[in-house]
Amino acid sequence: MRTLKLALAATVASLAFAGAAQAQEDPPISFAFNVGAATEYVFRGITQTDEDPQIFGGVDATLGSMGYAGVWVSNVDFGNGTDLEYDLYAGIKPTVGAVTFDLGLIYYGYVDSPSGSNQDYVEAKVAASVPAGPATLGAAVFYSPEFFGDTGDAWYYEANFSAAIPETKFSVSGALGHQTVDIGPDYTTWNFGVGFALTDNIGLDVRYWDTGGNKFGTLGDERIVGGIKLAW
Repeated sequence: MRTLKLALAATVASLAFAGAAQAQEDPPISFAFNVGAATEYVFRGITQTDEDPQIFGGVDATLGSMGYAGVWVSNVDFGNGTDLEYDLYAGIKPTVGAVTFDLGLIYYGYVDSPSGSNQDYVEAKVAASVPAGPATLGAAVFYSPEFFGDTGDAWYYEANFSAAIPETKFSVSGALGHQTVDIGPDYTTWNFGVGFALTDNIGLDVRYWDTGGNKFGTLGDERIVGGIKLAW
């Protein structure tokens, strides 16, 4: 299991221009970059770095307000020689009324995986979010026909929220999720964090994570993770 982190990006396609002024205001494709570090890499409540620090980075490309695609990489440590995770993703974000949908695919790949470990897998994502005053409320469903380690069908359900604290540089966010897998334990996970915009491009985050039932030993223990991210 890994992250998502879930970071998103761009669908690469081309659109006809309505005119030069339109092209200047809404370029057909744009790119965004990010790098960062955290005290630990946690994905759906489970540490991916054996409680060691994380370094990550990614690039996202967007097409107008509809499509996205991108790549994101991070170090990992599963205790089996695997060194690196890379995520490839693409999708569309249509809007219906006040609701923004996110329909996408994510490929999770791993470098230096042991032979026969079958760690790489694909997930489909259906998500929706809606503004609620200063907050945004969201829900998402992820499905993999063959999850990490060839463990069969897997579903992940999540409800989440985020909100900027008015007249400050602080924000809060959190999520409650439930993971089910054909072969392996089902579990519930939750997180809550506080963000701070150090500058327009640099953000800090301190987040509490936990899982129910202690089904993964120390890998799923409650923990507090601090991180910093530079985006441009």
